[in-house]
Amino acid sequence: MMKTIKSISAMRRYTMHLKKSGCSIGLVPTMGALHDGHCALIRAAKRNHNIVIVTIFVNSKQFNSRGDLKSYPRSLRTDRHLCGHEAVDVLFLPNEKSVYPLGFQTEVFVKNLSKVYEGAARPGHFKGVTTVLAKLCHIVSPDQLYLGQKDYQQAIVVKQMLSDLNLPISLSIQSTIRESDGLAMSSRNLLLKPTDRKSASVLYRALQEGKNKIRLGERSGYKIRRSILAVLRTEPSVDIDYIAAMHPYTLEDMKLLSKKVVLAIAVHIGNVRLIDNIVVRIDK
Repeated sequence: MMKTIKSISAMRRYTMHLKKSGCSIGLVPTMGALHDGHCALIRAAKRNHNIVIVTIFVNSKQFNSRGDLKSYPRSLRTDRHLCGHEAVDVLFLPNEKSVYPLGFQTEVFVKNLSKVYEGAARPGHFKGVTTVLAKLCHIVSPDQLYLGQKDYQQAIVVKQMLSDLNLPISLSIQSTIRESDGLAMSSRNLLLKPTDRKSASVLYRALQEGKNKIRLGERSGYKIRRSILAVLRTEPSVDIDYIAAMHPYTLEDMKLLSKKVVLAIAVHIGNVRLIDNIVVRIDK
């Protein structure tokens, strides 16, 4: 039966006992509104660990506006049911006051990797992400952390943080889970109006166009971005934030593509901001 823990002290006592017993722990950190993408993370963790812990905490520090924080979907009852169905061992539900008590002053920030793309579009976002994940890692002490490829830049930022802070935690980046039309599963998809939801399928089509051009021999990062842009522009409701052909580790813009490239996009459709990416391996 799934165990629910709400206090940080109780969570720490529980995981200390697990460690002494020799159990390995997989941690799946979430902000709730769980979907099949989260299920894939949970299942991956269950394959590799004795105990799987899922956290649900809507982290105020990674939002850029109060409106975005307020509108973020919350579905705790459904989330509990999903975690129970997936045989999660522990559901950790800390509250805002316990995570960020009065007088809280410390922040964790990965400088260079956090400056570009999502970092430039959402100032302070990654600082909020790395601060809360550093706390969760210290509280839970997992052996491995599970994140999705959809948030590719976030995963690379977190990987750098784990390394820089000498945390004995490995990172597993799991493949993006998609809807039947290719749209990457995201909690924010619930906020899309029906017509906007239909338009959102253009994100994956645009990325696939970039991939196809690479497969046909195109190696100019500029031209690949232009081909992605052309597809996105077929949907008038799409407001483009950025289109990137980035290095998979440094996240730097790749002018000449080689070995492996991450094609990434961020757009606004209506009032909803969506991101997506694919990793393309280049044979020659």
